[in-house]
Amino acid sequence: MTRTLRDRTRTAPAVLLAVLGLLFGASACTTGRAATADPKAPAAPAAAPDRIEALPDTPAPRLPVTVPSADGRQVTVTSAERIVPLNGSLAELVFSLGLGDRAVARDVSTTFEQAAKLPVITQAHEVSAEGVLSLHPTVVLADRSTGPAEAVEQIRAAGVPLIVLDDAKQLADIGPRIDAVAAALGVPDAGAQLKERTQRRIDEVRAQLPAAAAARPKVAFLYLRGSASVFLLGGPDSGAPSLIEAAGGEDAGTAAHLTGDFSPLTSEALVKAAPDAILVMSKGLESVGGVDGMLELPGVAQTPAGLDRRIIPIDDGRLLSYGPRTPQVLREIADQLHRGTE
Repeated sequence: MTRTLRDRTRTAPAVLLAVLGLLFGASACTTGRAATADPKAPAAPAAAPDRIEALPDTPAPRLPVTVPSADGRQVTVTSAERIVPLNGSLAELVFSLGLGDRAVARDVSTTFEQAAKLPVITQAHEVSAEGVLSLHPTVVLADRSTGPAEAVEQIRAAGVPLIVLDDAKQLADIGPRIDAVAAALGVPDAGAQLKERTQRRIDEVRAQLPAAAAARPKVAFLYLRGSASVFLLGGPDSGAPSLIEAAGGEDAGTAAHLTGDFSPLTSEALVKAAPDAILVMSKGLESVGGVDGMLELPGVAQTPAGLDRRIIPIDDGRLLSYGPRTPQVLREIADQLHRGTE
């Protein structure tokens, strides 16, 4: 999910993480399917290929550099010839910086088109140290959600520079995360350029919000995996509130005084939250049978969102990535949230 929900909920109970890891490999659905399930909405165009827009000029890394790792170490990088990013959001940054041709592996959450042919070195989101080392990386990028810890230590013990980055959970984390990755790869100027481009595009989306956005419709973020009967309502730490607020909405879970990241979905909790729209990941929507199936979940049909069939599906790999593709995500949420208010 790019960053997946697994990345957002690393501190959740182990049983939940196991379920999320097993289910991430399910086939994705497109936003087009969700839109056509709504008879009130116009037909959506075919989904565009999921691609990364790299900077126009390929940067030349200036190395060696010594950079701080989020786990308290100082790591020296001498070569960026063979890069292994250990999750989708980090891969997104590597490719956006123009260094995608140096990436030699991907994890299961890296789903964009340019990385499709790279070997996968994770199993249910767990990193395979042997798989990583077999590709002879010169630098490995991880974050606090990367595991298991034994695999991380095995990679380091082999002498490979491995930098741990802080997780990105809100819009304000995008700039520092770009800076950190660019510094580790010896391309700080490219990082500054990418950061400026990303922030400018976020600002453009926010500037185009309709005046009616002042009403701040409430949006509930639901995590759904129907095949495992996993139905969760997002709270203030789910990773979604920053996007919802920037798109001109109000996080319904926060407004309902939920705590933490996710709570079990109940009809009482959802009716209390009374969302005007519901934000979901595309795979999750497909797993419950689309919009019609979602309306059968506890409480959904009784909410303003359910009555209006205002469901906002976003690709799993982009929704919570908090990176260069976030402006696109923000625009999609805003367009669907404020549909008909222009």
